[in-house]
Amino acid sequence: MRMTSQNLRELTQHFRDLGRLEAIYLRPDRAVPVVSSQEAYAEVGRGLIGDRRSARSRLGDAAQKREITLLQAEHLPAIAAWMGSPSLDASRLRRNLVISGLNLLAMRALWKDVSLQWCIGEEVILQVTGSCDPCSRMETELGHGGYNAMRGHGGVTARLISGGSLRVGDAVRLRVCA
Repeated sequence: MRMTSQNLRELTQHFRDLGRLEAIYLRPDRAVPVVSSQEAYAEVGRGLIGDRRSARSRLGDAAQKREITLLQAEHLPAIAAWMGSPSLDASRLRRNLVISGLNLLAMRALWKDVSLQWCIGEEVILQVTGSCDPCSRMETELGHGGYNAMRGHGGVTARLISGGSLRVGDAVRLRVCA
């Protein structure tokens, strides 16, 4: 049986479970260690307050596509294995939020007329805008082969639709908009 476009549209909005916010990291500046936090405040146009990207307001569609970065918790063991390590501390990968329980790549809408928006906790709403490819710094951080170990597993970027407080343990759930 052949899938129709409408069936695929519906399927992209079906997720088995809620996700969970596992960790929050703020990057105060380039090349300095990230700061782990149990909670943070997200502001539209700025990202996470205390992160280096929040130092100035970002206006316009293109500038806001990377307000927050998210990492798939389930990818950490794979990256660690490719690096020959039994485990990997997510803070070394310099993403803002670590999410478990949802396929982050599936959190991005496939059609321009469908907006998949995601609620984290009670206040924050975001929209996944694209992949977050690793930078050359991962080679230094993880060692020889670190860049390639992260390719395809670097997470996603997102824009904020609505700001507010985030806390480790918050649920991540779909909010579909037409």
